[in-house]
Amino acid sequence: MSTTATLATLSDSNLAADPNWWRQASVYQIYPRSFSDSNGDGLGDIKGITAKVPYLKELGIDAVWLSPFYPSALADGGYDVDDYRDVDPKLGTLEDFAEMSAALHQAGIKLIADIVPNHSSDRHEWFKEALAAPKGSAARERYIFRDGLGKNGELPPSDWDSVFGGPAWERITEPDGTPGQWYLHIFAKEQPDLNWANREIRDDFLKTLRFWSDRGVDGFRVDVAHALTKDLTEPLLSKAELTEANTGTDGFPDGSHPFWDRDEVHEIYAEWREVFNEYNPPRTAVAEAWVHATRRARYASPQGLGQAFNFDLLQADFDAEEFQEIITRNLAEAKATGASSTWVFSNHDVVRHATRYGLPMGGGVHAKGQDGKGWLLAGAPAEELDTELGLRRARAASLLMLALPGSAYLYQGEELGLQEVGEIPDAERQDPAFFRNKGVEIGRDGCRVPLPWATEGASFGFGAGDAHLPQPEWFSRYAVDAQDGVEGSTLELYRKALKLRRELQTAEELEWVETGNSQVLQFSRHGGWQSVTNFGAEPVELPAGEVLLSSGPLAAGKLPGNTTAWLR
Repeated sequence: MSTTATLATLSDSNLAADPNWWRQASVYQIYPRSFSDSNGDGLGDIKGITAKVPYLKELGIDAVWLSPFYPSALADGGYDVDDYRDVDPKLGTLEDFAEMSAALHQAGIKLIADIVPNHSSDRHEWFKEALAAPKGSAARERYIFRDGLGKNGELPPSDWDSVFGGPAWERITEPDGTPGQWYLHIFAKEQPDLNWANREIRDDFLKTLRFWSDRGVDGFRVDVAHALTKDLTEPLLSKAELTEANTGTDGFPDGSHPFWDRDEVHEIYAEWREVFNEYNPPRTAVAEAWVHATRRARYASPQGLGQAFNFDLLQADFDAEEFQEIITRNLAEAKATGASSTWVFSNHDVVRHATRYGLPMGGGVHAKGQDGKGWLLAGAPAEELDTELGLRRARAASLLMLALPGSAYLYQGEELGLQEVGEIPDAERQDPAFFRNKGVEIGRDGCRVPLPWATEGASFGFGAGDAHLPQPEWFSRYAVDAQDGVEGSTLELYRKALKLRRELQTAEELEWVETGNSQVLQFSRHGGWQSVTNFGAEPVELPAGEVLLSSGPLAAGKLPGNTTAWLR
């Protein structure tokens, strides 16, 4: 039997007991380059992840979501992929990946891989062929090339902006050295958009899905899942026309945008579902789709990807009324469609929620429009940040979230209460969003700084040398070994919560309990346990029952402000 077949068989055997494991799973996102560095080169790597499997097992998660680990020039943190069926040599090898997959499965942890289908890297062999080939060639048909406007084609085909700032079109030099066509890149110019109208693209990604599924990958997180299909019928609409056509404040509910959330994208995911269902149990998927609320369900349908990220809580203030409305609406939507809800507060694209919640409500943090990734970026001065309050609220919100029906997506470091790193020198930043919007957005490097594992050392235990992004001195307070076994630490809170969650989770529903206080949210779950959160500042009476866990100390039978408790 081949190595690939053996890995697939082991993975299937490990998972066969529960094909619906993903519906209420706790999923831990690893940003590989910033998780653990095994060889001291400053970059986290695959062997570093394998070495930390005991930590992940003790944490109590059900699955790991691995952000891109493919060969990449890092023009966008690994989301510029040179080769979809290999591991970046700086991070390891396919053999290292197999060892990591086996170690995770042996620990009872599933593996979800990030897949980036909207665009490749400009170093991908296909794009190199496209640049070397003539206009109208099959090689160029894999991407979106257009002639420019103006007398000599010197103007881009449209005035669209890239999500990272600047024009969404880049002009190439033809093989004969003359100025040539333009290619579309919704994101960085190093990320040319693929042409999903091309059958070759569709077939190749089906091959990629099987490649990783055969190597023990249990599911996929689909990057920019709502952007693959495009209507580029000429003349292309202008920015002004797109703004005028937008019939809502949060997107195009009729699917009419030329490249965001078009109906045809679901034909692609129906084909993906056929591949997922070739495996026993079926592989899973979750869509990153920043779309109008009425259109999210199609991505999460059983005929499509099965789940779609719900970023509503991520974008909300720490507010009881707002939380209740979001939770109620999303659970109703999941029930109506047969999907399971997803909940998330932090990831590799947004300011950590322990920092967001420490900023003034409604200020200092803003959301980008729905035509982009929806990043939350901190613009408030440091003196406006209350780190203690932010951590209290983050712990309370996270404990509430872990009590909800559905999947909980956690981002590496949030179990440490880690704050956003704002003090990164300009010369050491890496995010293209910073360089293309300098002076406007600080970018996403602050949530991607390598984790502190130890209170001392050149990179606080991340590796033997310096980390690829600078770590501040205050990281030592949040290090794993500073919290391990310490009662009341954020790490121990997460460990206890995730263990209890596994024991308590049953039916995918909840029942709200009237508290008579607009600052207090309480709900009960099947089996007789409850979660209660005090969003206010003043203590309130705790409901009757045995306290299973609380996000902060309780006092004389009262629930302090900015605190959550689970009771039975």
